Amino acid sequence: MDQTSQTAGNEGAKPPRQGGPFSVPNLLTYARILVVPLVVLCFDLEERGKSTDIARWSALGLFIFASVTDFFDGYLARIWEQSSALGRMLDPIADKLLVAATLLLLAADGTIAGWSIWAAIVILSREFLVSGLREFLAALKVSVPVTKLAKWKTTLQMVAIGFLLAGPAGEAIFPWTVETGLVLLWVAAIVTLITGYEYFRAGIRHIVDE
Repeated sequence: MDQTSQTAGNEGAKPPRQGGPFSVPNLLTYARILVVPLVVLCFDLEERGKSTDIARWSALGLFIFASVTDFFDGYLARIWEQSSALGRMLDPIADKLLVAATLLLLAADGTIAGWSIWAAIVILSREFLVSGLREFLAALKVSVPVTKLAKWKTTLQMVAIGFLLAGPAGEAIFPWTVETGLVLLWVAAIVTLITGYEYFRAGIRHIVDE
């Protein structure tokens, strides 16, 4: 087979490795970070009383887009072999920025209020504590794998935030939108405590040894 035929036969195969700063997975991560100020802008418009429902639906749409990029940046990095140090650093940062910003905005506008504030505090505290643990263990060249339960925690967390972002605008379609979001937020917080304990139990012997 000549070179032309080989080239034609390779068409449709996976793209060449491009693990640089402008690879597709990294661009998706950048997009997720850029979504954060846009969601803040939506809440600012709602606070000013400008197109309240549109602001809520826009915030939800942006959040769903960011959640989808969270899946595809890792998936594409694996199948296209475009994993990079930059991507590994920015991916968890982007996730935590998105979750922290939306939870704080929802607390500020009263969607998350009363005892439910504690669910948000548990989720945020776990995110930062586990990040600190991972950073410490990374210095010791010890990796802590992501468990299946932790992936379920992330899914529950994102779905809960989605319902809460829809908020009052979603009540016109589904009367228990906010209540459903709050229940799921508590479930996510409980799972968060379990997964946080598992991570610390896995890393505690390395901390003691150090």
